[in-house]
Amino acid sequence: MYPPGGPRQPEMDFDQLLSRLRGGWGSIGGRFGGGGIGLLILAAIGIIAVVWLGTGIYTVSPGENAALRLFGAVQGTPVTEEGLHWWWPTPIGKRDVIRVTEIRAMELGFRSNETGTASPFPTEALMISGDLNIVDVQMVVQYNIKNLNEFLFRVNDPGEETRAIPPGRPDGRTLKDAAEAALRLVVGQRSIDDILVRNREEVEARTRERLQEIVDSYNTGINIETVQLQDVKAPEEVRDAFDDVLRARQERDTRINQARAFEADIIPRAEGDAERIKEGAEAFRQARIARAQGEADQFTSILNEYQESREVTRQRLYLEAMELVLPGITKIVVSPDAETVLILGGDGALTPVPFGPSP
Repeated sequence: MYPPGGPRQPEMDFDQLLSRLRGGWGSIGGRFGGGGIGLLILAAIGIIAVVWLGTGIYTVSPGENAALRLFGAVQGTPVTEEGLHWWWPTPIGKRDVIRVTEIRAMELGFRSNETGTASPFPTEALMISGDLNIVDVQMVVQYNIKNLNEFLFRVNDPGEETRAIPPGRPDGRTLKDAAEAALRLVVGQRSIDDILVRNREEVEARTRERLQEIVDSYNTGINIETVQLQDVKAPEEVRDAFDDVLRARQERDTRINQARAFEADIIPRAEGDAERIKEGAEAFRQARIARAQGEADQFTSILNEYQESREVTRQRLYLEAMELVLPGITKIVVSPDAETVLILGGDGALTPVPFGPSP
């Protein structure tokens, strides 16, 4: 029977354990000779070294760059060639493989949440225009990385919790402040009409140019792709009045566009009618000139014939004139020696009529 609590465990004999370990090492050493332990240690170190060096293999995928560091110092330019590469593993070296072609977005003046609604940030959105009006501007900046080393190591940014941007990279507070400064500069040089209605595209282009200049001066390695104004409006207190003004201007622009459309329709038609009238007049002029020239040439020809043979020409002209006058009327031809009268009808038939009383 066992005592209370179960069978007793044998007590640990440390001297016996040490003697067993020495015997085990002795048998291993006997197999490899006197330096067997040293060879084992060297083999273990070699295996560990191979495994450690193998951890330095990394892959650069399409659209990615790798920034390399050796003992904390940045080495050369980022690796852009796709495929397998090797670099010193930790703790000697370190690599940062990041997708540089990814388009990232930063919201200014509002923050979107998971439900799809936007929360306004008036401290970022409210600014003064060039004509001293207060305007509420919300903007989205889209950007990517054009220099990975500058993006990672040139700017020590505190980060921004509202956008979940960790400290150390310039697309946190640095990019937000630069975007806000660029937008305020551009808005401050323009009237509220340009920002609300007329020149939104120009405001976006000018803000992008100015923002790129700022981030380049800080060596952030950021490339600004687009700047888009999302919602531009007047402050809540005066929004109704501004909306009335905008509606009136839109109606005015509509009327102007309608008038221009009417002008574009009626002027070409009037010009076409004018061209047709001028072409008709020109054709009439040419016809009259040609007709007059023909009549003049005919008269000259007849005059030349008349000068060469006056009697014949006079007789021919007389006969031609009679041909024009006599057709269509009844003619009576009387000969002093004839006993009958010939009546020439309009149809060209001759009818004899006795001349004088019948015997």
